[in-house]
Parts: sequence; C-alpha cells; structure tokens
Amino acid sequence: MRNYLTRRSALGLAGKAGAVGAVAASIGLTAAGQAQAAGVLDDVPFDYSDLAAWFPGPYGPADQRGTLNEVTAAKTADALRLVSGSRSVRTYNLGELMWNGFPGFTTTPPRVYEQRLTIGGYTSPGFEAAGGIVQFREPLGANRLSLHEERFAAVLSPGYTEPYSTTYQLGTQLDGLNHIGYGEYFYNGHRGPDIDELWGTSKLGSEHIGPIATRGVLLDILGLKLAQGDSAAIGRPAANGQPVLASNYRITVADIDNAMAFGGIRRLEPGDAILFRTGWNHLLHRVDRTPDPADITRWSAAEGLPGIYLREARYLAQFRPALIGSDTWALEVLGNPVNNDGTAFPVHQDLLLRFGIRVGESIVLDGPARDRLYEFVYLVTPQFAEGATCGNTPPAALGSPRLDILPRL
Repeated sequence: MRNYLTRRSALGLAGKAGAVGAVAASIGLTAAGQAQAAGVLDDVPFDYSDLAAWFPGPYGPADQRGTLNEVTAAKTADALRLVSGSRSVRTYNLGELMWNGFPGFTTTPPRVYEQRLTIGGYTSPGFEAAGGIVQFREPLGANRLSLHEERFAAVLSPGYTEPYSTTYQLGTQLDGLNHIGYGEYFYNGHRGPDIDELWGTSKLGSEHIGPIATRGVLLDILGLKLAQGDSAAIGRPAANGQPVLASNYRITVADIDNAMAFGGIRRLEPGDAILFRTGWNHLLHRVDRTPDPADITRWSAAEGLPGIYLREARYLAQFRPALIGSDTWALEVLGNPVNNDGTAFPVHQDLLLRFGIRVGESIVLDGPARDRLYEFVYLVTPQFAEGATCGNTPPAALGSPRLDILPRL
C-alpha cells in the first residue's frame, strides 16, 4: 500500500481539469469538434441498422487493418525513443501462462486448452501406462535422435459430428476485426456470407495484423483506487492475497483521467496500446498447478467483471489507439446496472465494428505496475494465420523504470 500512497499528491491534478474538454483539446480538436466529441460520450447503444453511418470506415472502403494504420514507422520510432539511451532496459512478459483446463468464455464447441506431450526415441513405462502418446520407441539414426512434441486433445460437442480442439480465442489475446459484427455485417461493411470459409474468413483475418511495436500506456486503475483508499472499488482479495477491483466495477472517464495523472501520462496519442490494470489475473493463481475453484468462478464473471462501458470506449476511440486492452477476459464491465440495456458485449461491437480498434484481453500488467512504468514499448506479433479471428501470442513491454522510485523488495 505504501508504494501507492506516495503518489496521492498526483491525484489532485486530475480533479482540476474537465476530462472531456481537456483531453479533446490536447488532440487538437476545434471548439466545434470538442462539442461533437462530448456529444457522443454516452451509453446509448449505436444503431448499426443505419449502415451508411458506420461504413466505409475511417481508413477507406478497402481497409482491413483499422487503427493499426496509425502504427506508422514514425510511431514505432517514437515509441523506441522511450528506451533509447537508457543504460538498463527491462523486458516484461504481459501474457498469461497457459495450462490444461485454462478457463474461457462458454461457447459451443467449447474453448478448450488440453495440451498433450508426445515422445519419441525412448521408452517410458509410466508415461505409456498413463496413456501417453508415443510416436516411436527406437531412436532415429546413428546419432540416436529422440524428441518431444505436443498435440492438443479435441472435444466432441453435442450437435457436431467432428471433435474440435483449441482456439486462438483463449488466454492473452488480441481480437481481430472479423471477430464481432452486427448480424451478417462486420468491419467496413464486409458481409459474413461473403467472407466465411471453412478455414477462416477471406477478409479481415490475422494475416492483416502484422508485428506491432508502439507506445504502451498503462492505466493502473487498481493502483489508483488503492492510493485513493476507495474501498467501494476494491473487491475481495484473490486467494493469493492480492487485491483486485470489485467484480462489477465500472471504470469511468474520470477514472481514466485520474489514472493518467497517477501515472504521469500527459496525453493519449493515435496508435497507442491503452491497457487497463484491474488485478483480475490474480484470480488465475495456482498452487501446485491447481487454481482456486472460487477464484475461477469469480474470474468467469459469476459476480460480474470490472471494466469500461460505451461512454469510456467512445471517449478513448477519439484518440485512434491501435488497441484497448485489459487484464480481464472481456475489457468491458459485466454485471453492472449499465448492462441492463439488453445488449451483448456492446463495447467489443463499437470498438471493432465501428472504430476499427482491436481489443486486447487477459494482458498481465503487474510487472510494469510494480516498477511504476506507465509508458513503455509495447510489442506483439500475433499468429500469422490466414483467416484467424485473433492471435494469442503473449505481448511484451520494454521499459526503463526509474530506479530511484522502485519499491523495495
């Protein structure tokens, strides 16, 4: 707690400025533009039936990349200047550890992760007796080559004639623009019946993402609320004793503004990776490779999920970020009264379909938060998989924390 309380003095900066007007001015909007921006900052679900109101998208009718277009060579160069000239650069893994039985959003067929080891070139009676997969027992060649490889178990679901195994839509992930739509329509007006193939989608797939190297911005909402002493925003600790936000806490525009002041972030810029920390990843903590059942139930949103809603998504969309992500599996709030509007995951729909902004999920941010690193180089290269709806390779952060302000271990 002490490490957060030392930043209490910074929080007063946020309350002195109007969030919408100040930030809109910082990106160069005219007075009319500020008024227009303020006018769309509401929670009213967007009417996608008016197709002309949302496509063609802001990057032209042929675009398949959305706001990744903002990650230019100049943007990457600017991001790399965050570590240029530093004598010490730390590397942070922002991905969740994948393990058998890793939980996922309930679908049919299910999102499952069941890794199996295969062996070759030696005998292992105990492994075989337990049902292990043996490719071959005798080593290969004069050099007696042996090997290990993995396979993934498939699951047969009711109503399907073939078993299916894992998906990229599991664990730390970056959703593609072909993931969420409005009926048969997806980003930039692409129709599902025109782009769906047995192997994936012929438009908007992961092959259009490419490597991403940009500025990462940590909005540490958990750290902010601990510093403020806002007990209403803090939920029960995880089984490992770590704090997390309350299960249905809505992150507001004011929280975003305050978190920027808390982290010394002066402005949000086009092409940024904007990342929210709630502590939700601690609910996946395991002891002896076994998670806590109550924590897994809570992680799955049985009591709700902390996150942003439509007003906050539209507020952030003004800055044209490359992606908006969180350490939860949905980014958006669930189980809150604002969810009683009859919609399903409207933040995903607005960001992906309307604004072309990708959604990051289950991004682990404890390392940068621990080192009070609120700006860093964000790196990720999703699977180069044709027609895939997302990538789940773990991102990384590169940063140079100030050693004089790091907490004592």
